[in-house]
Order: sequence, then C-alpha cells, then structure tokens
Amino acid sequence: MDTVNPLLVSSASGLKMDVNGGEMRKNPTLICAPLMADSIDKMVTLMAKAKATTADLVEIRLDSLKNFNPFEDLNVLIKQSPLPTLFTYRPVWEGGQYDGDEKKRLDVLRLAMELGADYIDVELKVAHEFIKSIGGKKPEKIKVIVSSHNYQSTPSVVELGNLVVKIQSTGADIVKIATTAIDITDVARIFQITVHSQVPIIGLVMGERGLISRILCTKFGGYLTFGTLEGGVVSAPGQPTINDLLNLYNFRQLGPDTKVYGIIGKPVGHSKSPMLYNEAFKSAGFNGVFVHLLVDDLEMFLRTYSSTDFAGFSCTIPHKETAVKCCDEVDPVAKSIGAVNCIIRRQSDGKLFGCNTDYIGAISAIEDGLQAGYNMSSAAGSPLAGKLFVVIGAGGAGKALAYGAKQKGARVVIANRTYGTMHLFFLL
Repeated sequence: MDTVNPLLVSSASGLKMDVNGGEMRKNPTLICAPLMADSIDKMVTLMAKAKATTADLVEIRLDSLKNFNPFEDLNVLIKQSPLPTLFTYRPVWEGGQYDGDEKKRLDVLRLAMELGADYIDVELKVAHEFIKSIGGKKPEKIKVIVSSHNYQSTPSVVELGNLVVKIQSTGADIVKIATTAIDITDVARIFQITVHSQVPIIGLVMGERGLISRILCTKFGGYLTFGTLEGGVVSAPGQPTINDLLNLYNFRQLGPDTKVYGIIGKPVGHSKSPMLYNEAFKSAGFNGVFVHLLVDDLEMFLRTYSSTDFAGFSCTIPHKETAVKCCDEVDPVAKSIGAVNCIIRRQSDGKLFGCNTDYIGAISAIEDGLQAGYNMSSAAGSPLAGKLFVVIGAGGAGKALAYGAKQKGARVVIANRTYGTMHLFFLL
C-alpha cells in the first residue's frame, strides 16, 4: 500500500458565492441529495424535501422506480423538480437495481438529456459508446458524469491516476470515482487525486472509514458530495445526512485552508465530540472542522496524514496507550499514566505532542460532586484524600483516573474484566 501525504499541496483557492437566498459559502463544492423511491409521486415529494434542506441538486435514481414510463415520467420529474437534476440509471453490474436491456437503459439516459436534465451519470464501461452515440446532439447546459465504482477497495495513486485519464478520454465533462475504504488511510489517495485534478472531479470513498472523503472534499477540490435526506436511507455506504453536512460539519464554510481535527477511535461513530468542537469552532469563527476518524492502525494513520493541516486529535479506545509510542514528545504526566488522549501537531515542525486531560476532567468533576453533595469547602483539601477509590476498567481512561485519584491521596482499587476470567483487583 502506497503512503501519501495529501496536504503537502494545497487545493484550489476557496470561492465565495451566493446560494439559496444569499447564503455565503467558502467553497464551490455542491451538495447533491440522492433520491430513491419506487414511484414518481414519492420522488416529487422527496425533491421538495431536498429543496427545503438547501441541497444544490438532486440525483434521481431511476433504477429504484417501479412501473417506469420513460417519456411521461421524465417530463414530470424534470418539470417539477425545484432543483437541478442528475439522472442515474444504475445497472446491477455497477451496484444498482436495473437488471434489464442495456440498450433501453441508455436510451432512457439519452431521453433525459433531450428533455432538459442538467446532469446524467454514465458508467465508464459504456461511456465511450454512449458519448459517441449522442455526437453533437448534447445540449450545451448538460454535463455528462462518467463514473467508476469499486466496491472492494481503493487502488493505488498510480492506478487512480490512470483511471482518471481513462475516464477523461471518453469525453466526460465530470470525472467520478467511488472506491471502498479498507482502511482510513485509503482516503488519502483519493485526496491526492482530487487535489491535483485539472478537470471537475467527484472523488468519494465508501464506508464508515471513508466518511472524511465526503466532508473534506471541500478542502481538496471535489465537485460535489452526496448528502441524504434522512439517516440510514443511502444510495451508497457511508453517506452522511445533509443536516449533518450543514449543521454538524459547517460544510459551506470549509475550504482549502481549513484545519482538520478529529476523534480517533474504534468504534468512534457514537462520539459526540464533533458536535461539541464544531459548534465551538463556529462560535469562535475558527476555520477548523472536527470529524470522526475510524482508525485501525494509529501509527499508519498518523504517518499518512502527516501534514500540519491535520492539526490535532482526541484519542479514545483502543488507541490511548498506543498513542504514547506514536508521539514525538509526551507530557510527563501522560507518560506516567501510560496513556494519551490528546495529540497536538506543532505547526512549526509538524511534530506530535501527546498529553492526557482525562484525569483532570474526571477527578475535578468527582471532587466538585463530592464537595457539593457533602457541603464541603474546597479549602479543606481534596475530598478524595484517604477515601477508597474504585476504578472499573484498566484501559487508558482507567489508568488516568487511577493516577488522578492517587495524586489526590486516595486508596485506589482497579477492577478489570479480562476475557474468560473473573474480575481482578489491584490495590495501589
């Protein structure tokens, strides 16, 4: 697997533009709402919902429709859509639902183009044939997206580069590559391709490990990203909701100079940290974004995303103890605890500094609770002094709590469950 540093090169400069009634945005990346419904009426209803979310366009997945009458139904969809339309008629062999005659499928896409669609998506496998068939008949306003989907992995940078060239050779107006993340570091290869692209490009990595590709495409020059109308209703694995893109990640305000922060863990999707930090960034006017980072190998992750644009990380299970070895410098307290929960990348030299804030936050909260509950004065010293302090769990957070309690004069017992054994107790 080739290792890349996608942020050694900056992407195209940010662009401010008015959209949806004057909203200012720092990037030109569009938000597309993929719509999947089994009837035209339902599709029209979803279009209105997409408009209400302030999406920029809708992708109409024709392969999800039942009892489809091409000429009549395409006219209705195009005329009633309040947003620009992208028509996709995805065949089974490319991960879609259409399993019929191939000529009829391509005829439908040609008809959508003739009736006024804004975009159509054609798979690379048939793109040469399709684009050749429309010749000089393509309306000036329509853009043909030629797409390639890899549901198994993410190829090397060289292979991805060759794929871009192959797609361009078809006459595509927009290149689309969707791959699958086996590891979060796979996303860096897509970033490297999009940031260097000289043509409009959509580069996305599917799955939870690829989530950052759908958020940070604003930073690396992606043409659009997909956001769903509601959670769990997706046209491809790993799509966030439009609400999360706009209100959790402040998508419109991200740009090439945005600093990236995140919480590293496995699992990590349940963490509320992005809600806390992104709201703080927004309130302070700070140009940063905080994302979930599902990391399998911490050392490889930190080595791959080694630019100063990846500026800092919170660290949770199971990586807190490993983080001690991955940092260039570790705070003495964190070293004593044997766990790091906060990693900061120095902007001056890119070196990683690790510290531990778990013990301060947890112990302070426990002390405050005890003082309030027993009407104790803080001047009397720590209410933990001389107390028996039981810590359940001996991972990174448990170690931090045990360290903090010990520093406050408590007698510490650690209860740790290990696979196939009874609880083990240790008296410090």
